[in-house]
Amino acid sequence: MPAFQAMISVAAPSRRLQPAPLAVHPPGGLFRNGAVCASFANRRAGVERGLVLRSPEKKKKKKMGVGGVDRRTWAVCGFGYWVQGFRCFPWLALNFHLAHGLGLGPSALQLVQGAAILPMVAKPLYGLFSDSSSAGAARRLPYSLGLLLQMVSWGSLALAPTEELAAKMGFILVGSVGAALTEVVGDAIVAELSRESETGSLHSCSFMALAAGAMLGNLSGGIALAKTRRPDLVFLAFTALLAAQLALALTANLGRGGRAGCEPAAVAGALRDERLRAAVAWIACAVGTVPLLPGPVFCFQTKSLKLDPTVIGLSKVVGQVMVLSLTLAYRCGLKAVPLRKLVFWVQVAYAASLLSDLALVKQLNLRVGISNEAYVLCASAMAEAVAQFRVLPFSVLLARLCPPGCEGELFALFGSALCSATIVGGALGLGLAAAVGAAGGEPAGLGAAISLQFVAALLPLFSVCRLPTLPPRKRY
Repeated sequence: MPAFQAMISVAAPSRRLQPAPLAVHPPGGLFRNGAVCASFANRRAGVERGLVLRSPEKKKKKKMGVGGVDRRTWAVCGFGYWVQGFRCFPWLALNFHLAHGLGLGPSALQLVQGAAILPMVAKPLYGLFSDSSSAGAARRLPYSLGLLLQMVSWGSLALAPTEELAAKMGFILVGSVGAALTEVVGDAIVAELSRESETGSLHSCSFMALAAGAMLGNLSGGIALAKTRRPDLVFLAFTALLAAQLALALTANLGRGGRAGCEPAAVAGALRDERLRAAVAWIACAVGTVPLLPGPVFCFQTKSLKLDPTVIGLSKVVGQVMVLSLTLAYRCGLKAVPLRKLVFWVQVAYAASLLSDLALVKQLNLRVGISNEAYVLCASAMAEAVAQFRVLPFSVLLARLCPPGCEGELFALFGSALCSATIVGGALGLGLAAAVGAAGGEPAGLGAAISLQFVAALLPLFSVCRLPTLPPRKRY
């Protein structure tokens, strides 16, 4: 018998089974002259003797989290969405610093807020870089780079001694570029992983993480400002949180498992889909045709009504609680509602919620015995909550229509369209406020501006019939 073949000994029934001797193989290789590899010979010997052999290098199953996704990957994505929502924590302090520290008026404050989201318009460039790279580390690179840029931005706002608006605006733009990078990668990963999970489950969970972060950020931001009156300490605290997010991101693989990147032809083919174009065009028009008045409303609440920062922060918290409730309702049953019907009623709710600010301006709440603080906590947050929620059904629809490998690019285009529409809405709001005399937050002009805002929010209802209709996807 050749020396490299396994020697199989048959033990007597009354004797204790002994393991077969290890097989060896010739120096020339594992397979020679038709011989069986030693590992296969050992396994064969164990099978013939009735032994159960278990490999010492048995692979452990990955711990699965939401929707059957690896827990570590989902922890990075979920925490990233949470921090994304928590950005309102430093932004609340920044708004108060710009309005009261630097003395910016409502129009100038809204211009700064609109300019801050300009880097978000360039999201397709970041998405193209994410999708065109096949290596897993390529996605970690823009994600980590985005976090570093945000750390530089908020750290500079806290430590830089200058009070010049131009310098602070530069820091804000750097932070917006970093936020856009991380958002693109996060949206692409969630869209990619949602193909292996129940329809809308990961998107709804990401929205809930986003709302939870915003809820805690507004609450803690208002309390921190009321206690310390030090925006720089708020900026430093958020910088430390970004450092923790970066450390967590470096422990997980954010790639696509070695799949090939997206080709430009695939993106062009996806954009030729009439259903996708109709959905993106509708939500972009619904956002861009409504004049936004955050600056005049903010100055009216803080200067005319003399509301405390804690009240403003708590009102945002209530708004995020509403977002959480709406998202849970969508996850539990609203996702089965046809898209056209769901979008119609959500837009109606958004238009109606805008009238809550009109009642505050007219002080109708005082006539029924409701204080300004209580009214802002309960009613003024409704419009912001519905405005955030109405994007969720379109995100789920886009994930269904997106071809594999192009998640980053298409979601970046979607985000860019929303950011562009927000900028257009902000510009319309500035023009409207100047036309009706509400640029300084005056109650008379602000009431007229909110009335026109309500009418503009009803206009998209006439084009809901253009939205695509898709049959519900089966669970698997």
